[in-house]
Amino acid sequence: MLNRIVYINGEYINEHDAKVSIFDRGFLFADAVYEVTAVINGKLVDNEGHMARLTRSCHELQLTLPIKVEEIARIQNELIRLNQITEGGVYLQLTRGSDGDREFGFPEDAQPTLVMFTQSRSLLDSQKAKEGLKVMTIEDIRWHRRDIKTTQLLASALAKQAAHDQGFDDAWLTENGYITEGSSNNAYIVTADDTVVTRPLSNDILHGITRAALMKLAEEKQIKVEERLFTPEEAMSAKEAFISSATTFVYPVVKINDKVISDGKPGPMANRLRDIYIELAVKQTS
Repeated sequence: MLNRIVYINGEYINEHDAKVSIFDRGFLFADAVYEVTAVINGKLVDNEGHMARLTRSCHELQLTLPIKVEEIARIQNELIRLNQITEGGVYLQLTRGSDGDREFGFPEDAQPTLVMFTQSRSLLDSQKAKEGLKVMTIEDIRWHRRDIKTTQLLASALAKQAAHDQGFDDAWLTENGYITEGSSNNAYIVTADDTVVTRPLSNDILHGITRAALMKLAEEKQIKVEERLFTPEEAMSAKEAFISSATTFVYPVVKINDKVISDGKPGPMANRLRDIYIELAVKQTS
């Protein structure tokens, strides 16, 4: 998208005029948190959950939100209007700001930097949802507070790039012999008796907003779910596998390493969960 209007610290400006200090701690230390909220029919999806997680992330990092979450939502909606976004997402990032130099300790007088921008993309009609993903497993080298949605994403970017370099779509990260999550998504498998298995919430994984919605929908639809650890070996022998995130909703996984899953086609459980989540999201935004 060219010439988007973006938001920086109280101003709506052209993206080409957007500037942040070179001393900003988000730039120097990844001392920042972020959220991405999907947009369908020009409206935000599950944004209350994203705002709740943003508030928690700020609390965990001793960051102060410069404005109330209600005002953030108003700005998000204004950016959607200004950029005429029907389908896509709104990215939000909050940094600790800058005190004009580089020091590891938290500055006392720095003002937080709040930026937001929109992205236009197709969410409902996705080719990857129809084809399924190929994922490879790789060691999880991230820090141990993955429940905080920080911009400290280099390890995730390296994992995803390693997957791309070897002909895969994404990476599933492993720690102590178990899958934690995908490089930018939560990971699931489906057992022979149609039980959905996903890692329980802890500091080891991101507390996905789409994950939470899927857990609730599964309960409503009487789909059995087990929150427990699972190994790459169990994943490679599973009936199905899939991922979830804010802008992919649910994507089936059809290959893990060299093992084809679900005959190489999106499985019925992944398709069903994607359909019922989209049904909920469309209802939310219509």
